[in-house]
Amino acid sequence: MRSKYAIKQISVFLENRKGRLAEVAEALAKADVNIRALFLADSSEFGILRLVVNNPEKAKAILASSGFAANETDVFAVEVEDEPGGFYKVVKVLADNNIDIEYTYAYAGASHKAILFFKVKGQDFDRALELLAKNGNRLVEAAEIYD
Repeated sequence: MRSKYAIKQISVFLENRKGRLAEVAEALAKADVNIRALFLADSSEFGILRLVVNNPEKAKAILASSGFAANETDVFAVEVEDEPGGFYKVVKVLADNNIDIEYTYAYAGASHKAILFFKVKGQDFDRALELLAKNGNRLVEAAEIYD
């Protein structure tokens, strides 16, 4: 089940200095890599930029050749109605089944749907997918994100 739903997320280590985020965006834009979702966590000295893109292999290669430290992690995505309680329905299933969410982020489009991205501990990945599917949640296939 995992391979169909494992979305490759690129994490980029960034020094916290003016223009560094723009440099990442420019490198990806010039390589025709589309950013589908992102999350930036920062501190006073550095940040971690997490990206879901249409072509993770190309993005990782471009970033490495541009001097950025980048690695790949599997996340999964769940589509929910873009309405109050949509997020809660998903995280409740995970919490009720003792699945630890390391982090999550989302994007909402014009279709009144939101896509929630989740990073859970490796041993919980498949179990989280099974539980969410069993509870009627729509898991998003990686191919949908990359297209």
